[in-house]
Amino acid sequence: MSLTAGAASLTPAPQAAAGPAAKPGGLAVGQAKLANGLEIVVIPDHRAPVVTHMVWYRNGSADDPVGKSGIAHFLEHLMFKGTSNNPQGKFSQLVADAGGQENAFTSNDYTAYFQRVDRDHLAVCMEYEADRMKNLVLTDEIVAPEREVVMEERRMRTDSDPADQLSEAVQAALFTQHPYGRPIIGWSHEIEALGREDALAYYDRFYTPENAILVVAGDVGLDEVTALAERIYGVIPARGEAPKRQRPREPAQRAHRLVTLADEKVEQPSHQGVYIVPSYTTAEPGVAEALEVLAHLVGEGHTSLLFKTLVVERKIAVAAGAHYIGSSVDDTRFFVYAVPAEGVALETLERAIDAIIARVAAEGVDEADFRRAKTRLVADAVYAQDNQATLARWYGASLATGLSIEDVAQWPARIEAVTPDDVRKAALLLDKKRSVTGYLLQAQAPAPGEDALADAITL
Repeated sequence: MSLTAGAASLTPAPQAAAGPAAKPGGLAVGQAKLANGLEIVVIPDHRAPVVTHMVWYRNGSADDPVGKSGIAHFLEHLMFKGTSNNPQGKFSQLVADAGGQENAFTSNDYTAYFQRVDRDHLAVCMEYEADRMKNLVLTDEIVAPEREVVMEERRMRTDSDPADQLSEAVQAALFTQHPYGRPIIGWSHEIEALGREDALAYYDRFYTPENAILVVAGDVGLDEVTALAERIYGVIPARGEAPKRQRPREPAQRAHRLVTLADEKVEQPSHQGVYIVPSYTTAEPGVAEALEVLAHLVGEGHTSLLFKTLVVERKIAVAAGAHYIGSSVDDTRFFVYAVPAEGVALETLERAIDAIIARVAAEGVDEADFRRAKTRLVADAVYAQDNQATLARWYGASLATGLSIEDVAQWPARIEAVTPDDVRKAALLLDKKRSVTGYLLQAQAPAPGEDALADAITL
């Protein structure tokens, strides 16, 4: 079980309506839909008798009700507690005995459950997921201890880690109204109040076939998977219209914000900057692709502008990079980060990063670097076809955030269509007024007698 802020960017019968296959680089991807609304995506890979079976639900932490932050992630935990047909641990033991793997993860916009098993166990995986889609059994005796597990997870991952604390504070400052500002795991005081009724209400709202996407990658074909899904998932009755996401809009932002955290546990200061930018779902055609290329040019690897300028040439940083989270339902985030060299102030690092972004926005980028970035991005998409689990995640995350299999299939061509001027314009979207800067600092040790003086003043 895990938390993830985002996925890799891009990277008929009466019962089931099948769509045309998409063929990115020769990869045939089939699509179908059952009468109860369940969408099906099949990604054939016949090199080994193995399948990756995933069920994606179009709900994540951003869909948590107000005051109930963390319920999507909490329910992900509870989904492993069993049904009357499959008591807790029964299916996990079966997968382990078969040499397979299973897990789940929650993001801002989706929750997904997956197994990687021998193809002969595909039907068993479907039967298990279909069972817990409708027959989850929860009691207070089950919910209360698992809530403590989630609380301990938060204490270990965030409350004891200054870097995670800063990231959480930066996100909360970046999104003042939109629920992307809430941590996926939830705020501590709200997790403590989550109960059985909250979990069941959320389960009843979102865990329905019309809100789910079945993605199967591996040694299978569309007809075979659709027939199995019709027999196993097709018997689950539709609840009606799929639930609508109800999210407040982020107001126009007009002021840059600085968040600073100092802690004695910090061994190395760091800088992070986060900008609100369009996602693949909200952007005008070509804009998200330009942001993808920009992130690669500015911050991917040792040939990026940030690394070459800050680390190699000026030697004011020991690490630097950038990342774009493109797969989001709403406007998303563009990250830049850097770790200063010894004796370099974070303010100096921030000014240098701002200057690099401003130069790209004003002058564009080197043509050779631009071509290299696009080639690398497209090559990564081709190489990803060697990993069925990665492909399943790409397609699942894309469909769960409002895109189509055609969008994924055409992504390499859209990257190829990006021009240097598109990248320059994308850099203009990195508006300081729509950003938050985070400083992680080493806490200064108090001078001798300073603690005692503070105690005396408090008294």
